[in-house]
Amino acid sequence: MGTSIAGLEGVIAGESEICYIDGYQGILSYRGFNIHTLADNASFEEVIFLLWNGWLPTAAQLDQLKKDLVAERGLPAGVIDFLKGVSNGNPMDVLRTAVSMLSLYDSEAQDMSAEANHRKAVRLMARTADIASGFDRLRKGKEIIPGDPNLGFSANFLYTLTGNRPDDVMERAFDVAMVLHADHELNASTFAARVTAATLSDIYSSVTSGIGALKGPLHGGANQDVIKWLLDLGDEDAAVERVKNTLARKVKIPGFGHRVYRTEDPRATHLRVLSEELGKRTGQEKLYRLSKRMEETVKGIKGLDPNVDFYSASTYYSLGIPIDLFTPIFAVSRMSGWTAHVLEQYRNNRLIRPRAEYKGNPDGQTWIPIAQR
Repeated sequence: MGTSIAGLEGVIAGESEICYIDGYQGILSYRGFNIHTLADNASFEEVIFLLWNGWLPTAAQLDQLKKDLVAERGLPAGVIDFLKGVSNGNPMDVLRTAVSMLSLYDSEAQDMSAEANHRKAVRLMARTADIASGFDRLRKGKEIIPGDPNLGFSANFLYTLTGNRPDDVMERAFDVAMVLHADHELNASTFAARVTAATLSDIYSSVTSGIGALKGPLHGGANQDVIKWLLDLGDEDAAVERVKNTLARKVKIPGFGHRVYRTEDPRATHLRVLSEELGKRTGQEKLYRLSKRMEETVKGIKGLDPNVDFYSASTYYSLGIPIDLFTPIFAVSRMSGWTAHVLEQYRNNRLIRPRAEYKGNPDGQTWIPIAQR
């Protein structure tokens, strides 16, 4: 057997045509389209189509996808009843369970044809968003807001969450955030989803595995830690001192560094701008200023760049999104990537079954009867 590598760092675990990363040059692309190009030009629906199909949609194809997503909005009554009964639940636990429940109300759940799996991917995109916004409404004692068929994916999510139709700037900012979070190669949650799919389990089981992995603070949960940090700071000088003291104690600061990138996370480049623009627009500019001072201090002392979680925290907060929904919203976006990877796994499947480097006594232990132990 070969030498084991902790965390499988740098190990090539499979082939994919969906996402490319060069961590040394700070390049991220979906299907060959640079993330900066997509963030500047694409809608989230265009990115969903691109990830699933491999090419940019025509106007007619994009219109059809939007209609399909609108048609699949709304939750089964049994899932709504579940959401009503878990108002005190952890939102990621609720999301994980509710997404899994969706399979019980899908007549195509066990149909493994490519056509049925594509239709299920559309349902998962639409209904994961409805679960996140619906749960937040219900736990606050409010009614679920039916989606507006005239609103696109991102605007409709903000509308069903807050009850207010976002202005153009807020809609575009959230749409860009959705684009930036859509996929990131074989990250922990995507790998988990593909491992499940490789057993030829259904797409609902596969993305539920992804949600379970995303919950962890070393993955999707980091953005919640970032905003808690920011909200606990005083002025900019206090922020600098706390960063210095934290680093001096050799304690990690959330939102900095990345397993893959050795330069700035290209997604952070756009989120920094969104954080500043939204901060000015919504009266949360202090969060941006604190973030900027934190970034400068960490960069100066440790040489670490911010990752996608750092500025997404202040961006989401400025949009009025509750802190404990930050990670579920990550899942709403990443559902596009998870489903793309699951569909790709099905098309060219081989069971994912690595080996472990065993560290115990390999064999030959003497059995001792229980009375003599």
